[in-house]
Amino acid sequence: MTLLSIAYFALCAALLALGTWRIRRADPDATVTALFDRLLDDRAVRIAVVVVWWWLGWHFLAGTTL
Repeated sequence: MTLLSIAYFALCAALLALGTWRIRRADPDATVTALFDRLLDDRAVRIAVVVVWWWLGWHFLAGTTL
């Protein structure tokens, strides 16, 4: 289970890095705020962010209390 969690986190981090790299390549003067604004323009990315936060909260915050 720990290995699966680590693999999932690594996948999410790699996808975030890939998206940031693609935007940075298109606009080299973009600030970090502008990069996140452009990443979060897509509805699928916003849903993925909510799901990741929910998963982290459920497993690391609520998991020990329930």
